[in-house]
Amino acid sequence: MTPVDTNTSTYSIAETAERTGLSAHTLRYYERDGLMLRRVGRSASGHRRYSDRDLIWIELVTRLRATGMPIRDIKRYAELVRAGDGNEAERLALLRDHRQLVLDQLAEVQNHLGAIDRKIGIYVDRLESRGLT
Repeated sequence: MTPVDTNTSTYSIAETAERTGLSAHTLRYYERDGLMLRRVGRSASGHRRYSDRDLIWIELVTRLRATGMPIRDIKRYAELVRAGDGNEAERLALLRDHRQLVLDQLAEVQNHLGAIDRKIGIYVDRLESRGLT
């Protein structure tokens, strides 16, 4: 059992779920699948107690997932961070590769938005020419 760090605030799984917007099930999955940086602390009664550091890490994992990073890559990144100094180049490469994918997705979404804006412009012009706006 990992003891709770008494020098920082800790949160129950319900509090952590509320703060992160994730379900308790998802938090347990992150822990079970090796996505957390460290073992989540436990109270004397054995209940999970998340630290502020855990919440910061969960926010990063959530952002990486929201931008489409596969679980296997997040897991690899977590492994590298846990391993400590000496693998920063690999961490950087992983994040740069993901950044490029996000930029590519953003460009695609911007192109889609441009098509929608052009279509809106057509309808606005039609309605204005009829005096209907």
